[in-house]
Amino acid sequence: MMPEISLNVLDVAENSTRAGATRVEISVEAATEADTLTIVIADNGCGMTAEQVSQVTDPFFTTRKTRRVGLGVPFFKLAAELSGGSFTIDSEPGKGTTVTAVFGLSNVDRMPLGDMTSTMHTLITMHEDTDFLYRFRADGNEFSLDTAEMREILGGVPFHEPEISAYIREYLEENEKEVLNGRNI
Repeated sequence: MMPEISLNVLDVAENSTRAGATRVEISVEAATEADTLTIVIADNGCGMTAEQVSQVTDPFFTTRKTRRVGLGVPFFKLAAELSGGSFTIDSEPGKGTTVTAVFGLSNVDRMPLGDMTSTMHTLITMHEDTDFLYRFRADGNEFSLDTAEMREILGGVPFHEPEISAYIREYLEENEKEVLNGRNI
């Protein structure tokens, strides 16, 4: 199993880009009162049939040709369920896929959220042809970053350019700290 939730997010978002998604929306929401940490990853990729959705949590099912085992989604599901949460996948061929993982926020078996800044920074700078909308919420505080808006402002300057890349990382770090207000999740 992966040691932190952010690595599961990275894995699922990478699946989205391999599925041809041009837009991936990632939402992280910590709600203390509800005692939940909810992760939603939605894309406009090729989608899956009902049969594929029913098989995707089987570690011996993968659409990849380079290996015969796909452990990312099954481990993500297991991690959510072990913390008293839930895991769902909704998908439609030609429309895209939405993965929702709900974790028990205070559950002793919940792995840490991990480094979402590095996860998002990696996705944004390594997938120039994909737009990402990232929302981060904790108990009513929130921020978002939409690369479609950034792309329009930058007028074609790539996100992997050192100054732009550094700005994105700094924006993510500062805003996450402000939303969390000294807490760890």
